[in-house]
Amino acid sequence: MKSRRILYISQEIFPYLPESDIATTARQLPQGIQELGNDIRIFMPRFGVINERRNQLHEVIRLSGINMIINNNDHPLIIKVASLPTARLQVYFIDNDDFFKRKTVFDVDPRVGNDNDERSIFFVRGALEAIKKLRWIPDIIHCHGTFTALGMLYLKKYYHDDPCLKKAKIIYSLYDEPAPVEIPDTLFECLKFDKIKPAALSVLDGKTDYEALNRLAIHYANGVVQGSAEISPSLKQYIDESGVNFLPYTPVEGCAEVYNEFYKKILP
Repeated sequence: MKSRRILYISQEIFPYLPESDIATTARQLPQGIQELGNDIRIFMPRFGVINERRNQLHEVIRLSGINMIINNNDHPLIIKVASLPTARLQVYFIDNDDFFKRKTVFDVDPRVGNDNDERSIFFVRGALEAIKKLRWIPDIIHCHGTFTALGMLYLKKYYHDDPCLKKAKIIYSLYDEPAPVEIPDTLFECLKFDKIKPAALSVLDGKTDYEALNRLAIHYANGVVQGSAEISPSLKQYIDESGVNFLPYTPVEGCAEVYNEFYKKILP
């Protein structure tokens, strides 16, 4: 069987953050897919609650140093890496003092207000810029969780002509998130700065809540996975009406074969 290059971009991964549908899947799935003969890269944010010393994170100097402009402000991109315990896998962390030094995950910092729109953009763009710098061309980009929902939009509207990324098929895993990230409506100004036209955002219907962001991700994805046993009925209806390739819920234990078949279905 032909080996594929699969990039995982997840808002959380166990053991760096507590177990959840997302964190557990993003930990076990890449290992299972790699054991089937595929080439894997994994990215998550370096949230301030992650203990760098305990988890043995260290900076990847050759990948760091890119400056990304988010909403007309310059932010240096720092890439760190750690090895997953008991697995032959590395996790790359997207870091920046402005966005990820604080000791929270998605909670709004009262000192800076809700900047989760800029944090989300920085994360997904940072992962894609790092992959470009690695000169590693993915066949599939598989995003997990609402904090990555903008990834589908950026891949289709910002990186659509990029030689490293333009051929990748995009898959989005939708989860039942007990406390999803709150994205402020200043998101629209950030996207406007990146020259993403209002027409590309019509599916949001002027909103930036959990349902709207997940509709956006579904709209631009080549395939959608139900990552939790239960998901929003309205989003399930939107998936059905969209006609997008869909993988129903599969328990994470031993799921690699099922996901691998789904990947092969999406790829040409």
